[in-house]
Amino acid sequence: MAEITASAVKELRERSGAGMMDCKKALTETGGDLEAASDWLRSKGLAAAAKKSSRTAAEGLVGVAVAGTKGVAIEVNSQTDFVAKNEIFQGFVREVTGIALEKGDDIDALKASPMAQGGTVEEVLTANIATIGENQVLRRAKAVSVSQGAVIPYVHNAAAPGLGKIGVLVALESDAGVDVLEPLGKQIAMHVAAAFPLALDENGLDQDTLERERAIATEKAAESGKPADIIAKMVEGTVRKFAKENSLLNQLFVMDGKTPVSEVVAKAAKDAGATIKLTDYVRFQLGEGIEKEESDFAAEVAATAGLTK
Repeated sequence: MAEITASAVKELRERSGAGMMDCKKALTETGGDLEAASDWLRSKGLAAAAKKSSRTAAEGLVGVAVAGTKGVAIEVNSQTDFVAKNEIFQGFVREVTGIALEKGDDIDALKASPMAQGGTVEEVLTANIATIGENQVLRRAKAVSVSQGAVIPYVHNAAAPGLGKIGVLVALESDAGVDVLEPLGKQIAMHVAAAFPLALDENGLDQDTLERERAIATEKAAESGKPADIIAKMVEGTVRKFAKENSLLNQLFVMDGKTPVSEVVAKAAKDAGATIKLTDYVRFQLGEGIEKEESDFAAEVAATAGLTK
């Protein structure tokens, strides 16, 4: 058997854009022949999958799952919304969500986890790219848990059970029963989906975000022409308002528009004669923070046909 050198793997990767392990396997299968290995990758759809991986994937699905006192949300992206309706894609997201529920939210560990059909999550994803014909990315995952109580899931714009455009998990630490926690958690989860809090409380807000708001407020306040001490108070007031409006426990409950979420939880605890604490949440919105490419379809067709100048 021919020796597969690191330099040969590197050259094949540069030629095909395929992954290192796929390149090594291709060279092994073809006795180290670079041309034959390139053809092998193409025949398996792996080179094509690598080329597609440069395309922006901002559509897809968010998956959520819970088991007892823990839950997980994941996001798997595709290039078009059409793929989100594909049974292969939905099945992949559903299974990977289940794997994440069992093994945790570390993306590298998830990618290396075995799937029921054989192969790792990353290998099956690569095969799906070739089969479906679009770039797909396992983008992120987040797990939450409580020692006692419940984690309640909610999916907005559901494409299938547990799959949709917005996935929310709400963690309630409590000695109350599920008959109390599930309806409360569902309402809070719907609030989270609609209100888009940035943190559980003010202390959890990102400091860079607060400084950016402070800078904007300072610039606006300076235009008022008021004395420096008044401007300073105006700025701090604006930042405090921003923090209050963007921390979940301080937000006004969307169900009535007047009661802070913290008070909604306190009232539910009092009515149930139990302790209830909202300890964590997850809100994944599909494509959030991904800059979508603006494509010129006519130019893309022309380029494909070799008509570009």
